[in-house]
Amino acid sequence: MRTSMMAAACALAVSAGPALADYKLTILHTNDFHSRFEPISKYDSGCSAESNAEGKCFGGSARLVSAIAEARKRSANSILVDGGDQFQGTLFYTYYKGKVAAEMMNLMRYDAMTVGNHEFDDGPEVLRGFMDAVEFPVLMSNADVSGEPALADVLRKSTVIERNGEKIGLIGLTPEDTHELASPGPNISFSDPVAAVQAEVDRLSAEGVNKIIVLSHSGYGTDQRVAAETTGVDVIVGGHSNTLLSNTHDRAVGPYPTVVNGVAIVQAYAYGKFLGELNVTFDDAGKVTAAAGDLLIMDASVPEDASVVSRIGELAEPLDEIRAKVVAQSAAPIEGSRDVCRAMECEMGNLVADAMLDRVADQGITIAIANSGGLRASIDAGDVTMGEVLTVLPFQNTLSTFQISGQTLLEALENGVSQVEDGAGRFPQVAGLRFTWDSAAEPGARIVSAEVMMDGAYGPIDPAATYGVVTNNYVRNGGDGYKMFAGDGKNAYDFGPDLADVTAEYIARNAPYQPFTEGRITRR
Repeated sequence: MRTSMMAAACALAVSAGPALADYKLTILHTNDFHSRFEPISKYDSGCSAESNAEGKCFGGSARLVSAIAEARKRSANSILVDGGDQFQGTLFYTYYKGKVAAEMMNLMRYDAMTVGNHEFDDGPEVLRGFMDAVEFPVLMSNADVSGEPALADVLRKSTVIERNGEKIGLIGLTPEDTHELASPGPNISFSDPVAAVQAEVDRLSAEGVNKIIVLSHSGYGTDQRVAAETTGVDVIVGGHSNTLLSNTHDRAVGPYPTVVNGVAIVQAYAYGKFLGELNVTFDDAGKVTAAAGDLLIMDASVPEDASVVSRIGELAEPLDEIRAKVVAQSAAPIEGSRDVCRAMECEMGNLVADAMLDRVADQGITIAIANSGGLRASIDAGDVTMGEVLTVLPFQNTLSTFQISGQTLLEALENGVSQVEDGAGRFPQVAGLRFTWDSAAEPGARIVSAEVMMDGAYGPIDPAATYGVVTNNYVRNGGDGYKMFAGDGKNAYDFGPDLADVTAEYIARNAPYQPFTEGRITRR
């Protein structure tokens, strides 16, 4: 299977004398799976059984099972790890929470995973239930969980596993701003990744462990910083930024592995579309002398394991009636990919923002702000099913309306464009509003101009005026850095209709929906 992809030149080679005892290890890895147990389309959304039979689909647990089995046959010594965010993304998570992820990961015999921010979407208790169900350690080094009863006795910073007589240290890492991205609760504090990793490396090294792998759900940029600012790390298996690292794929962001300070960094995009396969050679002192590999695409050339197809079909039965319902039609594909929506105005952002504003316009609300992190897929042309809408908007967020000053609105827009370089989900998609931002300016001073629609025409935001705004309950309560929206005194109502339902109804009323962008957001 795709063995030609492994012919890429070694991306990490260190001149050294003959090793006394070379140790070879294959690291198989996934990240940001987001409950895509069934095959997905090229848009990372649902893919019909007919399209799958025609060879047009990717991924799914049944393909991963087959690919992992074949990869293990190619290697005499391998591990399988995950970079976090198994939770959230489809109705499977909405209905089963972490139970299906636990079952499939146990079936594939994972050796460890790190905690992703979405593992906290339903609080520490759901994460604990998942941890009790899996047969491997779940790790997170850069957080203090001692005050959280659900996790204090089970969530470890690192672990040591043995393969072919050698000890391998595994360290977990999660986003430092998880408290803004999910719902970890008040009892967990997150800390700087560099210091946390170095502390665990030092501890493991003191115990005689000289092969150390970081499982990092912190993003490609942070992984490079951790590699540059720590000593003793050999490999970082990444996640969170959904980065495609490859030596053969034309959309790759960087090489596989990316080498920083002698550390091999890998990441496998997202949604089970690829399986990462990194072959590492250590000398007798634990120093990496070679690291090479690439991503294996989970396309139709990878056979689906029949027993897993059957099991996923059983689990899908309660979901099928909801997912199969056709709610509208789209005249063209609706672009909702994260690399577009987290950097600029996008078609899916306009759709969702317009749908929110349309629903509450009769309440005196004139502005809608949708966080791009809440948009999880594109939709193809033709019939639009409720399953597709729920794949785009899987979080069960509700509409929230509130009132803020123009000054606070400007602060919110600054927050929205403050982390574009990192692909952060806080990037705002808007309706009833347009703005220009300067990417060369420092965060906090990037908004060049901002105007609101009043009486059919755009005019400058008045910092002293009061504006009615609609967003989702996650953002209204401070998620994605929108702390200026949280708190009392804003005449807020957080319990409106489900955002997915609102969007589905809007598309239906405007069917066949015509996707568009119109200059609501411009970049200088």
